Amino acid sequence: MTEIDDLRLAVAALEARLRILEDHREITQLVASYGPAVDSGSAEATADLWTDDGAFDAVPFLEMRGRSDIEAMVTSDGHRQLIENGCGHVLTVPHVEIDGDEAVGRSYALNIRFDAEADRFWVARVSANTWRWVRTADGWRVAERVNANLEGTAAHRAMLTPRH
Repeated sequence: MTEIDDLRLAVAALEARLRILEDHREITQLVASYGPAVDSGSAEATADLWTDDGAFDAVPFLEMRGRSDIEAMVTSDGHRQLIENGCGHVLTVPHVEIDGDEAVGRSYALNIRFDAEADRFWVARVSANTWRWVRTADGWRVAERVNANLEGTAAHRAMLTPRH
């Protein structure tokens, strides 16, 4: 092998490593975008995080299929009341496993609410999340998110189990 061949191999390896880093960054930014979008009541921005036919299950409350269902959740009276009373959806950095143009992951989500009478915030929910992302022509998007409260249920704890 020539020095040029060695150089080409080294550059190709660096390109592959850089792509993985860029994919991780884009996916974590996608997850980080959810809280500010949903808490500002930005229905379209929230829905745009998903693929057109993406799924979002907030166990056991809602099963959303497609962007229009996600937009409807953000504009619903219940969600509007939450954010108008003071609410923050805080997602942790997900553990991400990328395989080509698909990725899976898991994380926590906290729903933090304001109590005006006590002048304090409190954690209303802590949930496990599993994610499935896909690379689209517009970048990475959520294909599926399952969000289930960690209320002692073995199945919900199992959502956090490492795959390897």
